[in-house]
Amino acid sequence: MADFEEITDVSQLEELESPLSLPALEPVAAPAPAPETANLARRMREDCLAITSSSGAGHIASALSVVDILAVLYGSVMHVDPQNPKDPERDRFILSKGHGGSAVYAALAECGFIDRNDLLKNYYANGSIYSGHVSHAVPGVELSTGSLGQGLGVACGMALAARQDGQSWRVFCVMGDGECDEGSVWEAALMASTLELDHLVAIVDRNGMQSFGPTDETALSLGSISDKFRAFGWAAVDCDGHDHAALKAALEMPHGGQPLAVIAHTVKGKGVSFMEGDIRWHYDSASKDELRRALSEVALQDGGFPAGSVVRMGERGEA
Repeated sequence: MADFEEITDVSQLEELESPLSLPALEPVAAPAPAPETANLARRMREDCLAITSSSGAGHIASALSVVDILAVLYGSVMHVDPQNPKDPERDRFILSKGHGGSAVYAALAECGFIDRNDLLKNYYANGSIYSGHVSHAVPGVELSTGSLGQGLGVACGMALAARQDGQSWRVFCVMGDGECDEGSVWEAALMASTLELDHLVAIVDRNGMQSFGPTDETALSLGSISDKFRAFGWAAVDCDGHDHAALKAALEMPHGGQPLAVIAHTVKGKGVSFMEGDIRWHYDSASKDELRRALSEVALQDGGFPAGSVVRMGERGEA
């Protein structure tokens, strides 16, 4: 039987005897993802591709790598109400890697927070609330982001405010792995564990790439991000960031007294074969012909992706 401190991978969750009075988690080897979250992810990918292509905006690959994470959060984990986006009892969500904002807008449109046609027409337009980096002017967005390394600190403040007010809502913060080069991330991480902010969940989009190439070759070598969070006093778990059942299990992992870090191993550009693992798509947008190709691939993804579908950069033979 695994002790709580020994949990290093989501596959060990079924061995854990939780000290909390929480319902047992489904095993990681659960059936295929629920159709509602898989279909939500497919529609979100279509929206991301459409709005970035029509507007000439970049960062489509950064959005595609977090789509499944957001689909599971908005579709089956977070307590949010599109009819009342300012509900004081809502869970809070921050996308710290604000350049992936098209994925958040797509989630909000598909879940009914904003009008999808308005998003398709006005994304990235002059004077529009739908800026390229996510903006709190949009209903359902808690924080404007873009300057990397700041989201987790704000999330810590929110989680602390909830506890001081005697509230049970949670805070979820998605960060990029390249963003974890920022010292402010680790300052916030240390504060969160010191204050035992157990209503806080950080999700790292571990796609292995940043502005100019692989994360461990172009800047600081990150190594095991989960080990680093554990060293800072967090509960931490690794999972396949495109497997909806594994994501849900990881996000609902018992972590009483500690903040939780979920290291979601993803593929940059996931869902479009010619974008996956190609740094071009950190900056570029799809032409009309490329958009048709991409949408034709995404249209086949109603069932989501099989478990173990994450492909590492080294395995692809790419620099």
